[in-house]
Amino acid sequence: MTHILLTNDDGIQSPGLHALKSALDDFATVSVIAPDRNRSAIARGITIHAPLHVEERTLPDGSPAFATDGTPVDCVRFAALGLVGRHPDMVVSGVNLGLNLGDDVTYSGTVAAALEGLMLGLPAIAVSQEYGGPEGERHNGEHYDFSAVAAEVRRLAELVSSSGFPTEVMLNVNAPIGQSGVVPEVRASRLGRRIYNDELTLEHAEGPRRRYTIYSDSPSHHPEPGTDFEAIEAGAISVTPLHFSLTAADHLPTLRTLLER
Repeated sequence: MTHILLTNDDGIQSPGLHALKSALDDFATVSVIAPDRNRSAIARGITIHAPLHVEERTLPDGSPAFATDGTPVDCVRFAALGLVGRHPDMVVSGVNLGLNLGDDVTYSGTVAAALEGLMLGLPAIAVSQEYGGPEGERHNGEHYDFSAVAAEVRRLAELVSSSGFPTEVMLNVNAPIGQSGVVPEVRASRLGRRIYNDELTLEHAEGPRRRYTIYSDSPSHHPEPGTDFEAIEAGAISVTPLHFSLTAADHLPTLRTLLER
């Protein structure tokens, strides 16, 4: 039976994690290692200057899990190094409480955990869902219906575990606001481009010390066809294939010429 490591960046208590666990249980043996608190936007951070602590927990369905004070990438490393016994066959990360679209994937701890699985040669899926309620309840799980996206991830898990799926690709899944009983369209999409409306705002000054805010809560995006943003705006689930090759191979000949002495 397929062995899936399930993790996230919202923390062991997240209802998105629990929804995925429930959806995947009949397909695979699911082991859970997740941060003990919210670690959103930590990207591919790892813990190298301090020991890591792990605590055994019990999920709402009564199954065992591990919570760690490490990062999402640390969670994947724990599994690869034997914390849950048998080496995982796949990494699934999420469901994140909020979307991870376009350039946001470079900051996302949810996507980072899946990328770590990819680095280890494992099929991997990152999963996020649009927020649908009052701002103060964004991170407590209210106003999320995970039924549609969890079912789609169950289907995708079978797909990526098949012998014909490319081993160098992970899937970044984003779902619109869930509506009970509604099965949304699923689109293959490319990453769009964010427009970050950040401002440097001085909040307080006292002597040589100043306090600033620099991040806005209202980014926008470039309207382009075929992107993950377009899919979400159309009410569809976006599935984007991502890979880890960062080398701009097409530009190596030009660089070699420039470097000649």
